[in-house]
Amino acid sequence: MLSSSSRLLRVLSLLQTRSHWAGGELAERLEVHPRTLRRDIDRLRQLGYPIHASSGVAGGYAFRAGQALPPLMLDDDEAQAVAIALRIAAAGTVSGVEESSLRALVKLEQVMPSRLRRRIDALRSAILPMQRSGPTVDAGMLATLSAACRDQLQVSFAYRDGKGRSTTRQVEPQGLVHTGSRWYLVAWDPARDDWRTFRIDRVDGAATIGAHFAPRAAPGGGDLSAYVAGSLAAAVQGEQARVVLHHPLDVMSQRIPPAAALLEPIDDTRCLMRCGTHEIDTLVFWLMALDVDFEVLEPPALVDRLRMAGERIARALAASTAS
Repeated sequence: MLSSSSRLLRVLSLLQTRSHWAGGELAERLEVHPRTLRRDIDRLRQLGYPIHASSGVAGGYAFRAGQALPPLMLDDDEAQAVAIALRIAAAGTVSGVEESSLRALVKLEQVMPSRLRRRIDALRSAILPMQRSGPTVDAGMLATLSAACRDQLQVSFAYRDGKGRSTTRQVEPQGLVHTGSRWYLVAWDPARDDWRTFRIDRVDGAATIGAHFAPRAAPGGGDLSAYVAGSLAAAVQGEQARVVLHHPLDVMSQRIPPAAALLEPIDDTRCLMRCGTHEIDTLVFWLMALDVDFEVLEPPALVDRLRMAGERIARALAASTAS
C-alpha cells in the first residue's frame, strides 16, 4: 500500500496521462477504495490542483488548467531533469529566461531532499557549460510562435534573409525545431505556395497573430527535424568548401549533423563534406577539432587559412621547445 503522499503523487501522474479517467478505473489502478480516491482528490484540490469531477455513468476525473500555478509534486527523476534543464536554460540560446531560470533553480534546490541535492551538486561540478556562441532568440517570441503552432493561427512578422534583405511574411506555422545552436520555424508560406524554414533570430520585432487556418500534412512525413536538416543542407549557396574526410560516411555522419554540412560517400574509407564558407575561421577550427585526416579541394582561401594556422602552431611549438 502506498503512503498518502506517494499516492497523491501517483494520482497526479495518472491524471496527466489522459484527458479523463473513470472513477472506478482510477481507483482500481491505484488499488484503493473509491472513497479513498475521493478524499485524495479533495486533498489535491485544497492544495490548488484544478481537478474536475463529473457524476453519472460516464463520471470521473479530469485535470484542467487553473487560474494559478499550484505547487508541483515531482519524483526524484523528474526533479533531477528539471534541475538540469533549468541550469542549461540559464546559459542557453534563449534570451530573457536566464534570471528566472536561476531563481527557479534556487527554489527547487532549497526544497530538495539531501540525497537529490548531492546528486545535483555532483552534476553541477561535472558538467561545465561552454561560453555561449551564436545568436540567441527571445523567450517571448518562442512562446508566441509555439502557441500559434498549437492553435493553428496564422502569424506575420518582418524577416531578414541571409543577405540582410527584409520582407514581411504571413505564414501558417507548423512547428519549432532546435538544431543545437539555432531555432527554426517550419511554416507553410501561402505567398510562395510551399513550405519554408525561418531562423527565428532573424525575425525583427514582434510577431502578429492572425486568423485560424486549416491544418495540412506536415513536410518530411511529419519529421520536422529531418525536414529542417534537409533544408539546411540544400540551402548551401555561394562559395562552398569541399573537403575529403579520411573516415567512412557512417562514422562521420555521427559526428557532423546535417545542419552543419552535407556528407557524401566516396569509398569505404572516405567521404566528401560540403558546407558554406561564410565563417571560414570557424571552419578551420572545426576541421582541426574533428581529429580526422582531410584534404581541402576548395576554396583556396580555406587552404590559405589552414596554412596560416599551421605556421602559427609551428611557431608556438618551436618557442615551447626552445624554452
